[in-house]
Amino acid sequence: MPNFCAAPNCTRKSTQSDLAFFRFPRDPARCQKWVENCRRADLEDKTPDQLNKHYRLCAKHFETSMICRTSEDEIRTLKQKKIDETSEQEQRHKETNNSNAQNPSAQEGGDEQDEDILPLTLEEKENKEYLKSLFEILILMGKQNIPLDGHEADEIPEGLFTPDNFQALLECRINSGEEVLRKRFETTAVNTLFCSKTQQKQMLEICESCIREETLREVRDSHFFSIITDDVVDIAGEEHLPVLVRFVDESHNLREEFVGFLPYEADAEILAVKFHTTITEKWGLNMEYCRGQAYIVSSGFSSKMKVVASRLLEKYPQAVYTLCSSCALNMWLAKSVPVMGVSVALGTIEEVCSFFHRSPQLLLELDNVISVLFQNNEERGKELKEICHSQWTVRHDVFEILVDLLQALVLCLDGINSDTNIRWNNYVAGRAFVLCSAVTDFDFIVTIVVLKNVLSFTRAFGKNLQGQTSDVFFAASSLTAVLHSLNEVMENIEVYHEFWFEEATNLATKLDIQMKLPGKFRRAQQGNLESQLSSESYYKETLSVPTVEHIIQELKDIFSEQHLKALKCLSLVPSVMGQLKFNTSEEHHADMYRSDLPNPDTLSAELHCWRIKWKHRGKDIELPSTIYEALHLPDIKFFPNVYALLKVLCILPVMKVENERYENGRKRLKAYLRNTLTDQRSSNLALLNINFDIKHDLDLMVDTYIKLYTTKSELPTDNSEPVENI
Repeated sequence: MPNFCAAPNCTRKSTQSDLAFFRFPRDPARCQKWVENCRRADLEDKTPDQLNKHYRLCAKHFETSMICRTSEDEIRTLKQKKIDETSEQEQRHKETNNSNAQNPSAQEGGDEQDEDILPLTLEEKENKEYLKSLFEILILMGKQNIPLDGHEADEIPEGLFTPDNFQALLECRINSGEEVLRKRFETTAVNTLFCSKTQQKQMLEICESCIREETLREVRDSHFFSIITDDVVDIAGEEHLPVLVRFVDESHNLREEFVGFLPYEADAEILAVKFHTTITEKWGLNMEYCRGQAYIVSSGFSSKMKVVASRLLEKYPQAVYTLCSSCALNMWLAKSVPVMGVSVALGTIEEVCSFFHRSPQLLLELDNVISVLFQNNEERGKELKEICHSQWTVRHDVFEILVDLLQALVLCLDGINSDTNIRWNNYVAGRAFVLCSAVTDFDFIVTIVVLKNVLSFTRAFGKNLQGQTSDVFFAASSLTAVLHSLNEVMENIEVYHEFWFEEATNLATKLDIQMKLPGKFRRAQQGNLESQLSSESYYKETLSVPTVEHIIQELKDIFSEQHLKALKCLSLVPSVMGQLKFNTSEEHHADMYRSDLPNPDTLSAELHCWRIKWKHRGKDIELPSTIYEALHLPDIKFFPNVYALLKVLCILPVMKVENERYENGRKRLKAYLRNTLTDQRSSNLALLNINFDIKHDLDLMVDTYIKLYTTKSELPTDNSEPVENI
C-alpha cells in the first residue's frame, strides 16, 4: 500500500514518486516544530509517538526523521476519527437534551451547532452508496469462497463476452432493482467491465486490511502475543506462509487467529527482513510485546525459518522460539530433518492417509484387511482400525503405527489396484498402484524404521508436552535425560544402526521387497570399481547419523534456557503447586518476565499470598489444573503479577489452546486450502473466508477507499475498462 505525505494539499504517494518519505521525530521539541510547519490542526493534539508511528512526509516538505503511513495505519486513524466523532456527537446530543429539558427556548441555538457539520452533496451520497454495494459484493464473495474470475478465456465460445463472477453478481443486483447500481450503469455497454480489475484489487486490499485490523485491535489491547506460521502453501502459483497470532482476549480466553499470508522468499535473510517489516510496519504490531514464535514447516523450509527465528531473537530476546502445540514433537522433529529421503517419506505418509480418507468404502476395505491380519490379536487390530479412521499422521507415535500398519496398507493397495470386479474407478486404481510402489520401496522402509527408533527416545517427552499443564511442567525437567540418551546413541551409532537396519531388512523380507540402494545412488556409482559401499553403510552415513545429529541440535534450539525457564513458571498453576507440596520457586524463573509485571517489587509477597491461598483452601475446593482455569478465577485480579505472568505463559506456542472454539483460525485455514483449487486461491479473499465471523464496517471501507484512491472530482466508474468482444 502507498505512503502519503501529511503536508496540507500534498497529494504525493510513495508509489507514484521518487521522493523519499520520512518519519516525524520522537523528540517533543523538534516534533512540535514540524507540526507547526505542517499547519494541520488535526495533528496538534497527537503525541510525538503517535506522529512518529502514523505519519510520513515527503522530502519536498520536511527533512529526514519523519514517519510512514501504511494502509492499515490509515484505517486505524479513520476508525479512531469515526469513534471520536460519534462520541462527540453523542455527548453534544446529550448536553443539548439536558439543556432543552431545563430551558426549552435553548433548542433554537442547538440547531445552529449542527450547521457546523457540512452535509454530503447528493453526488457524494450516491457515490458512497455505490461503493458500499461493491464492497458488499466482495465481502459476500470472500465469505462464500467465490473466486473473482469466471470462465477461462479458452473456455469461452468465440464472439461472446462472458463476465467474471464479480460482474455477474453486480448485474444480478442491478436486475434485482438496486437503484444506485442501476443508475450508475444503465447507459454502460453490455460488453464493458463495470468495475475494473485494478479497482477490484484496490477494494479487496481494503477489505482484507479492515478485517485484519479488527483482529489486531484486540491483539494490541491485550499487549502480549505470539507469532506462529504454518507450512508453506501455494496461492495461485506463488508460495506463501500462513501467519497466525496468539493472544489472550479481554474475556481471558486464549485465541489463535489467522491474520494473513506472507509471500515466501527463497533467500532466508530477505525473508527475515520482509517477515519483520510486514508484521511491524504493514500490520502495525509492536514486536516488543511478542513473547513467542513457532514455525511449522517441512524440511525444505525449516532451516530458513530458523534464520527468521534467530533474527527476531536478536532484535527481541523475549520472543522465545518454541514448539507449536498443534504439532506433535516427533512430527515436528521429523519434518525438520535435512534428509531428502525423510521429506519424501513424510509426503508419502500424508498421501496414503489422504487416499484412504477419500471415501468410507476405501476405509472399509482397509478395515477388512486389518481384521484378517490381526485375527490373533483382535485388540490391536481394533485399535489400528480406529486410528486409521482419524488423522493419524499428526500423532506423536505415527512411525510406530505405520510400521504396524505397513503390511495391511501394502495388501490393501495391491488389492485395490488389481481388483478384477472393477469396484474402483481408474483414478482410484491408478493412485493405489502409485502409492503401493512408494511404500514398497526399500528406501521408504529403512527411513520409517530409523525414524521410529530414533524418535522413540523423544516420544514420551513429546507426549507430555501435549498433555496436562503438570505434564508440561515436569517434561521441562526431563529434557536433560532425553538428550543424554540421544548422545549415547550417537556415540554408539554403529551398534544402534545395525539393529535398525536388521529390523528394516526383516520387514522388507516379510513384504517381499527387494533390498537395494536408491536408484539415484546406483546410477551415480556406475563405472566406479572402487565403490564397495554396502546398503547398511550407505544408510548409516546418509540417514541414521544426520538424523540423530539433527534431532539433538533441534531439541537444544527449541528448548533453550529461556524456554525452559518459562516452562518452569508453570508452577504458578495451583495443581502443579499442589504436586510440588507448595514448595515452589516461581520468583527465580519469573525474572525473565519482570518487565511485564505491573508491580514487580511486590512479586515475592504476592507469590507467597498465592501459595497460602491454595495451600489452606477449603476441602471442597479443587485446585485449578490449567492456566485457562486460573485466569477465569473470580479473584484473579487481586493478584496482578500472577495474572500478568499467567497471561504471558498462556500465549507461548507450546501451550495448547484449552478451549477448541478459540482455535478456529487454524482449522478454517486448513478447510480453505482443502476446499479451494490452487489457481483459484486469493490471499485477500482467503482472509475474508477464514475470518467470516469478524464484524466489518462498510462505511469505514468506503471512507478508506475514497481517501486512498479518489479525489472529489473522481468517480470509481472512471476506472472501468472496456472489453472487446472475444
